Amino acid sequence: MLLFSCRNNPPSTINEGDADKMVQPDTVKKLLSVRLLPYWVPSAQFAGYYVGVEKGIFEKHGISLEILPFDPQLSSASAIKDKKPDFALLWLVNAMEVREKGVGIVNICQFSSRSSLMLITKKSSGISKIEDMNGKKAAIWIGFEQQPRLLFGKYKLNVEMIPIGSSNSLFLQDGVDIINANWFDEYHSILNNGIAEDELNKFFLADYGFNFLEDGLYCLNQKMRDDPQLCRNFVEAVIESWNYAFSHEDEAIEIVIKYAKAHNQPVNKSHQSWMLKAYKALYIPDGKDSINTQLTRNDYETTQQLMIDSRLLTLYIPYDSIYKPCLGSNVNR
Repeated sequence: MLLFSCRNNPPSTINEGDADKMVQPDTVKKLLSVRLLPYWVPSAQFAGYYVGVEKGIFEKHGISLEILPFDPQLSSASAIKDKKPDFALLWLVNAMEVREKGVGIVNICQFSSRSSLMLITKKSSGISKIEDMNGKKAAIWIGFEQQPRLLFGKYKLNVEMIPIGSSNSLFLQDGVDIINANWFDEYHSILNNGIAEDELNKFFLADYGFNFLEDGLYCLNQKMRDDPQLCRNFVEAVIESWNYAFSHEDEAIEIVIKYAKAHNQPVNKSHQSWMLKAYKALYIPDGKDSINTQLTRNDYETTQQLMIDSRLLTLYIPYDSIYKPCLGSNVNR
């Protein structure tokens, strides 16, 4: 057996072409396996993650990412508590509820800067302002009743809330006068059913004092303490992946469609394109040229106080105990 050290010349039997193929030990990077839990099925609202996997961006940051399939029977609280995902995407109100259940999650990056949640009415219903909703019926998603309930309470309205899944059928068939929707998703679906924009009235809840933010990135506080570098690497990879998706829209949509079909989800290219453009507006605030990463103290404390006042929460959770940003400092606090 031929032995040689790094001071010796390589064996003469290895030619230059073979040497180029040799992997040097100090260049080998072991990838860390990471699992992410989204809160819905594959679509452009998670485009950055699918794009990051396909383009090798997470691998570049030392991460092998598995995006867990959405399971409507599995609550985020129980999944995170049981450590099924390493990271999870949550709306702020849902994250507060998870914390109140005793699961020690923290927000390490807040991507959305404005709530996309809205209420929609047809102009033919005669509802042109919030006060006109009194005595009407509203179709509201199961599990997302907090903001509408708070809005109706603020204006002392008696609105019958009809629980629905993801279908707009009840509204389209005039079974209800009001429906909640996300600007990036259901609103466009309603337009695609043949209703023109000028036939609808839109009420963005953020305009009425309920800017309850979506799309925060959360993990257990223990993970943040034990491996802050992994958390930082993951956030940096996510930001790079979203930037790629926003600047390569057509490619990003094709990737999203691939994942949606793999999970047997119906998918529409035009709708996914609308969604990605809307997400760019939600993630990059007006007047800014980069993706938002900050959960401001004002947004957090306003949301929490409204939920406590309405008895949707009973536990006060200090801002500094739930917000542990991986990047930069806590600006705008």
